[in-house]
Amino acid sequence: MIVTPNYHFNGDCKEAIELYQRAFDGKLIMIMYYRDADPEDTSIESLSDEEKNYVYHAEMMIGTQRFMFSDHINEIPKGQNISIVITFEYPSEVENAYNILIDGGKIIQPICETTYSSCFASLVDKYGMRWELMTENKA
Repeated sequence: MIVTPNYHFNGDCKEAIELYQRAFDGKLIMIMYYRDADPEDTSIESLSDEEKNYVYHAEMMIGTQRFMFSDHINEIPKGQNISIVITFEYPSEVENAYNILIDGGKIIQPICETTYSSCFASLVDKYGMRWELMTENKA
């Protein structure tokens, strides 16, 4: 079984992808726009020029995990009960990602030490996505 988080946006998917690339050193595997979609998948005749440039499907590797991203033509709610845990090796990596993602976001748990992590933080970024950033305790 492969678990792949799939994030849906309301027209700002490309901007979000760029943020996540910076925060997590993400490697973009592919990106396709609505203008490039197979007509059998979706009809673009009724789309505005702006909507034709929305992300139809994108994939990025963050560490060894594949993530999928897309924009929706119809408005969808942001961040519906999705939380992704990113486990880093060093606290400095947690702090770097946290500092990038918190811009325009909301802190759930500021950077702290917990019983299971020497460095942990939880936040919702400006796109409504919930992230939990952490290092594991060394035994």
